[in-house]
Amino acid sequence: MSKIAFIGLGNMGGPMAANLAKAGHEVMGFDMVKASIEVFVGHGGKAAASAAAAVAAAEVVVTMLPAGPHVRGAYLDTQGILAAAKPGALLIDCSTIDVESARAVAAAATDKGFAMIDAPVSGGTGGATAGTLTFMVGGPDAAVGRARPYLEQMGKTIVHCGGPGTGQAAKICNNMILGISMAAVCEAFALAEKLGLDAQKLYDVSSKSSGQCWSLTTYCPTPGPVPTAPSNRGYAPGFTADMMLKDLKLAQQAAQATGAVTPMGAEAATVYQLLSAAGGGAKDFSVVLPYLRGKLGEVL
Repeated sequence: MSKIAFIGLGNMGGPMAANLAKAGHEVMGFDMVKASIEVFVGHGGKAAASAAAAVAAAEVVVTMLPAGPHVRGAYLDTQGILAAAKPGALLIDCSTIDVESARAVAAAATDKGFAMIDAPVSGGTGGATAGTLTFMVGGPDAAVGRARPYLEQMGKTIVHCGGPGTGQAAKICNNMILGISMAAVCEAFALAEKLGLDAQKLYDVSSKSSGQCWSLTTYCPTPGPVPTAPSNRGYAPGFTADMMLKDLKLAQQAAQATGAVTPMGAEAATVYQLLSAAGGGAKDFSVVLPYLRGKLGEVL
């Protein structure tokens, strides 16, 4: 078993770190929120006084942080991970951040002699708890090979997408598809209601025909057709609308930087920006439907 440092013990990082501890590793965790550390300790982890203290003796360092600036700071600051980690440690960043930041941190890690991968995840808090996440991984073959056993203890599917930053590229492209498709499904149900078409009947047709997609058949945004969907529990989040907005903004940032044409992605980002401004950001991202119906206040 390995000594692992886990930095970032929030809604996703906490369960992921707990699964590593459950697998028998010695996991030293740190988070800026004391309550998150306490929950982690309750699941078999050990608390560190700081990120530097957590990584000092670690063979593997895993980070799950909110955004690019947090990741840059955690790794590149004078008291950061690259300065504090012991030589030869494997670095795994599971945050969802911009590709530029991922590649900049990976380059700095390589310069310092560390093996590093970017490994953002899909699967939400349920997947983090169950250990069924999908990892989209960018980095050198050797580093990915070293990381794979740890990723397999936190997830079910590991896809090596290419060199540094390609894991992040896969994540933002995938979530742009998801954001667009969810907005489209929500618009269809909102229109069906105006036309007097029963939601179950629309589901019965579209789930078996060309409108079929994950946003419809697994995560149906209207209550009823898919009992396990967040729409049946008051839109309690598996993946919040604000997190979707973050990923859509990352996709638009990447599109602007590369000259890619993504008009539907831009429109989806606008929808989620308006939803967030209306107070729905903390709800599941499928809450677009009550927002479009003018009934957001009923689920807040």
